Amino acid sequence: MSVTELATITVGDYLDAKGNVRVTSAVRVDVSHNGEERPLFWSNKRVVAAMDAYLAWRVERKQGVTVKKGAYRGLDPESALFLTEDGGAYSLTKRQLPSGVWSYSCNALGAYISRLHANAGIEGGSAQSARRTFAVKQHRQGRDLVHIAAILGHKSVSTTKRLVEGDPVRLADIVARAV
Repeated sequence: MSVTELATITVGDYLDAKGNVRVTSAVRVDVSHNGEERPLFWSNKRVVAAMDAYLAWRVERKQGVTVKKGAYRGLDPESALFLTEDGGAYSLTKRQLPSGVWSYSCNALGAYISRLHANAGIEGGSAQSARRTFAVKQHRQGRDLVHIAAILGHKSVSTTKRLVEGDPVRLADIVARAV
């Protein structure tokens, strides 16, 4: 997901009213970076465990909670899924591109993600580099570009192809086999 998408998805995109994880959800049109809905899967056990721990932490600190007991695990379904350290929603910056199209960014969340990468020892890591790593790993494992593009929300498979073509491991392998 893009940083802007992460900043704007809600608790209701992750949980149903009974508090169960929505294994299959969607990146809504109003949230997606390309203006098109696409599937969103909460099926990775490690991601779900981390998300559940994070949401329990939020409830303990009363961040984004609702008065409806039990619904959505006590969280407001319209609350942003990811909150700032102060418990507020991340703010978006709106700007108009030279083409006339409006673009949104979330620099605070992008900076936070970069700090998480740095703390994990990943130099120069960002949300975009994580998306690229995901695409390259899926491609190395034999996943087709059409499915990778759908998950990443690319309108064109050529965008995904450009992401995976610069795979440094593949380039090194080509050089190693050249002699």
